[in-house]
Amino acid sequence: MFAQQPQDLVVVAGQPVTLPCSIPGYHGVVLWIKDGLALGVGRELIGYPRYAVIGDHGSGEHHLHIQRVELMDDAVFECQAIQAAMRSRPARLTVLVPPDDPVIIGGPVVSLRAGDPLNLTCHADNAKPAASIIWIRNGEVLNGAKYSKAFLRDGRRESTVSNLYISASNIETGQIIFCRASNKAVPNGKETSVTIDIQHLPLVNLSVEPQPVLEGNLVKFHCSAKANPAVTQYKWAKGGSMIKEVSGDTYEVIVDHSFFTEPVSCEVTNPLGSTNISRNVDVYFGPRMAAEPQSLQVDLGSDAVFNCAWTGNPSLTIVWMKRGSGVVLSNENILTLKSVRQEDAGKYVCRAVVPRVGAAEKEVSLTVNGPPTISSTQTHQAPHGEKGQIKCFIRSTPPPDRIAWSWKETVLESGTSGRYTVETVSTEDGVLSTLTMSNIVPADFQTIYNCTAWNSFGSDTEIIRLKEQDSLPVAVIIGVAVGAFVAFIVLMGTIGAFCCTRSQRNLKGVVSAKNDIRVEIVHKDHNAARENEDHSAMKQLMVMREYLTKMVLYCIFLLIR
Repeated sequence: MFAQQPQDLVVVAGQPVTLPCSIPGYHGVVLWIKDGLALGVGRELIGYPRYAVIGDHGSGEHHLHIQRVELMDDAVFECQAIQAAMRSRPARLTVLVPPDDPVIIGGPVVSLRAGDPLNLTCHADNAKPAASIIWIRNGEVLNGAKYSKAFLRDGRRESTVSNLYISASNIETGQIIFCRASNKAVPNGKETSVTIDIQHLPLVNLSVEPQPVLEGNLVKFHCSAKANPAVTQYKWAKGGSMIKEVSGDTYEVIVDHSFFTEPVSCEVTNPLGSTNISRNVDVYFGPRMAAEPQSLQVDLGSDAVFNCAWTGNPSLTIVWMKRGSGVVLSNENILTLKSVRQEDAGKYVCRAVVPRVGAAEKEVSLTVNGPPTISSTQTHQAPHGEKGQIKCFIRSTPPPDRIAWSWKETVLESGTSGRYTVETVSTEDGVLSTLTMSNIVPADFQTIYNCTAWNSFGSDTEIIRLKEQDSLPVAVIIGVAVGAFVAFIVLMGTIGAFCCTRSQRNLKGVVSAKNDIRVEIVHKDHNAARENEDHSAMKQLMVMREYLTKMVLYCIFLLIR
């Protein structure tokens, strides 16, 4: 029989504990079981260096001793006598774990801006069971703290967080506030504290001289500050972008238009925090676009609304006009055209004028959606028996939904049908549709062709005719070309013969008569005779050249026809 059996125990982690087991008169094997698993045979439990079986073995004492209890020892234990088939009742060993030292976020000194409330957060971690947290000020417990806890990964220990809010009117500089965390392992608890230090941020003034100022002139910014604690740093920025080259309390710069809309800021810092103050500069500048107008495409009969915004200093004047009209349509940022017609389409100008400073303008387009319009040459020419084309050009906003060619009983929108092919090509200005006919027959010249285009606003039709183009037979062309070539050869031969004859007469002082009798000229002037002969030959040459020239021109005329 068991003289002693283990009992439920509660122990704080780090302390020793002994679970009793005594079986007088039993000399067999005794096993200790932890959560259903045997710890080992014998009094020295190998694998469990903190565990040992103690007591007088001869008296049947088999007590389990644990040194420095840890969280893993939190379990159910049994003592079993194997040969006697005896089991002690299970004993629950509960291990308590004190929380870590509590921590107040932001401690040990919490600085506050004057007028700000106080928010304190204290956490106590790794406790079993979860720690309770209280806040103490001047020996009194503060109420109203919010409390939360969460298990750690081991599923046994917990962390506790407490948030304390104190209004600005209920807090004073120099006060000490304690956070105390406790559980069953440390009933008296552990605590930490923070000291409240209320200080004010820098009080800053930013001056700008001179004002107003014309764009392109020098301006000086001065940043004066009072702070407790003292100022530690100055930072300058323009429009949110840091000015790294300036670090003191003065900033000098040549201003442009951007200083009118992008403020210059001075940020003054002390150990408590920063104060930022900014100023715009009253810069005089010409018009700058703030909202760019967009070109519009509207339906016929609808309203068109343009929006154009400029900035300028001093105040500017806005003028809306249609390009080329010279009529002022509006002096506001918004131009509204009611129930637009197709003649309202065109270019519109938004112009801004800053008196004595400058002017600028922006142009936009208005496109009016309406029925398509077709432009085409009403008569196209093509040679009989060959390929011919007729074209129509369609301007349409929106683009045409359908383009069709029709003649006689035939309608063709695209592709090929017999001798006819329709091709459509889009360009920047519109759509070009081409009807191509192969092996043109006489009936094609008697046919009326219709080019029709449709869109959601309506349609337009153009009537086009095909006219036969005169052509010259190939044999005639070849004959005329050969004749012109022969005439050219004869002309060149005549010129060559004339040149040779003249050369021979210069070498000899004689003339050959028709009867082939040589006659010597004694008493006449040789130069005069030579001039008469040259004149006669030249006259004949000019007559021949004129004849050949007329012949060549006639050949060219036939080719043109």
